Formats: sequence, C-alpha cells, structure tokens
Amino acid sequence: MSDEEDEETEPTVELGEGPAVEGAPLARVTSRLTWPKEASEVDRLEGESVIRTPDGPRELSTVIREIDETYFERSQEFEGYVREVVGTGPVETTEE
Repeated sequence: MSDEEDEETEPTVELGEGPAVEGAPLARVTSRLTWPKEASEVDRLEGESVIRTPDGPRELSTVIREIDETYFERSQEFEGYVREVVGTGPVETTEE
C-alpha cells in the first residue's frame, strides 16, 4: 500500500465532537489478561485500572473487593460479576 492510498482512505466511522468519558471499557481491561485467573491476580495485574460504569469511573480494585467469587474461568464470567456490582446502563460523560 502506498502513502497516497493511505491519505485518500477515509475512516469508516467518523468520530464526532462530544463530552469525554473517563475510564476504560471493562472488555478492554479484561482482554489484557489470560484466563482462568484468581481474583487476587486480576487485582494485582489490573486493579489500578479505572473502568467505566453507569455511576462514573471506578477503580477495578474497589469493584473486585465487592465480588464474593475468588476464581474466574473466563473473562465473560468475571465481567458478569463486575456488572452485578456496578450495574449496566449509559455511562456518564464528563463536562469539559
């Protein structure tokens, strides 16, 4: 592919101007890990990560402390427990 072809290609989805969203999507954080994983290991590796929640950004470590499960076979299982704690719904944006 030449440089000219790169310049002519437009993005598939245009990014608009809008309010910022603090934190990372949960799926992005869990995709950085290999599974199965113990809760303590998830906390050690990604506990400082800030995730997006309907109530605003939260540090993953604080969410993990609210989960009673100590071992997760798959990322989907872990994400389910996290969603039980933080809920689901629209994510708050920040005013700039």
